Amino acid sequence: MVWIALSLSPVWGQALVPVPSLNARMLDQTGTLAAADVAAIEQQLQTFEEQRGTQIVVLLLPSTAPEDIADFTQRLGDAWKIGRREVGDGLLLVALNDRRVRIAPAKSLEGAVPDLAAQRIIDQVIAPAFRQGDVAGGLRAGLSHLQARIEGEALPLPEPVASRSRSAEG
Repeated sequence: MVWIALSLSPVWGQALVPVPSLNARMLDQTGTLAAADVAAIEQQLQTFEEQRGTQIVVLLLPSTAPEDIADFTQRLGDAWKIGRREVGDGLLLVALNDRRVRIAPAKSLEGAVPDLAAQRIIDQVIAPAFRQGDVAGGLRAGLSHLQARIEGEALPLPEPVASRSRSAEG
């Protein structure tokens, strides 16, 4: 699981941000992205999941305050259980309007996306686009870099769609 998060300093005494429902691969709770951008990112994520098996979810939130971004993303990952259970290859990106970004991969993706690589993607790809006001472009480019790294890992490919539907019938 990989998480990207932006966060301001916490405000004490507030309730924790509730974990949103997981109903899409691209969730924009800030209203930052145009519908076309949400659809394009959703399609990019769906295509990658169909081809490689690794599930990636992007969540845009206004803030995780008062909770630290690392704690929030851990809670979110525990609730959503992204990725294939037997492979442990989920990738969760959380981009917040708090101006802090974090990527934290699931166990089987730690080789593909080590901390140093995650930080470089944030610093050299995502953050510059965000600073220029291109949140969608930053997310798409960051996802492309992450997906390229994941493609180099020896993870099992997903079952072909025909096999899945036949086994579901049986």
